[in-house]
Amino acid sequence: MTSRTASHSKTSSNKDKYTIILPTYNESKNLPIIIWLIANELNKNFIDYEVIIVEDNSPDGTYEVAKQLQGIYGMDKIKILQRPGKMGLGTAYVDGMKMSTGNWIILMDADLSHHPKFIPQFISKQQKGNYDIITGTRYSSGGGVYGWDFYRRLTSRVANYIATVALNPGVSDLTGSFRLYRKEVLEKLISVNKAKGYVFQMEMMVRAKQFNYTIGEVPITFVDRIFGESKISSDEIVNYLKGVYQLFFSI
Repeated sequence: MTSRTASHSKTSSNKDKYTIILPTYNESKNLPIIIWLIANELNKNFIDYEVIIVEDNSPDGTYEVAKQLQGIYGMDKIKILQRPGKMGLGTAYVDGMKMSTGNWIILMDADLSHHPKFIPQFISKQQKGNYDIITGTRYSSGGGVYGWDFYRRLTSRVANYIATVALNPGVSDLTGSFRLYRKEVLEKLISVNKAKGYVFQMEMMVRAKQFNYTIGEVPITFVDRIFGESKISSDEIVNYLKGVYQLFFSI
């Protein structure tokens, strides 16, 4: 599904640079793999990029691993922002953008649930349609989820269905976090976004429609993390439903 509305966009050029922001907390085992995958995919496709690791004082040594990777790949490719503790996803993106030199921002998880092989597809889709945002979707033809049990799959499907019916956002996957944004578009959306946690990504898409930004979708396969814990609490489900309710009456 694709949302096409009046665009505020500029035409892409071959001088585009892509900043990948990776918020991390206890990702010491996953970080070397995801960085290698990013470098491999983007280098072979001749894509100009940098990775900004926003490190929230992980006790497992993630910062030390990031420093080692910076030594391997170079300070021009790997930048590190060390923060005093877990300060939230939205602020991680804001702080990461302050260090960015790219005119495009890619948001993705560091836990290997998002494969960098989809990044060239995001870029190709954006350039063909001159979109402001490209979002990865698990819920259109060609997309999928691997590693979740029945309860987690059902929860995600129901959550997306409720939000789609209530908010009509024009995208099929509201809670996904693998996305490509024009830098100025992301800055605008974050400046007006009020939600935190699980609701954050949903509000980003609803606000994007509110401001008439154009959105393209690319099917992706989402794989549950290999190292570390991945779970959704009952509190997050309640907060999600509250978020849908608040967006319905405020936008």
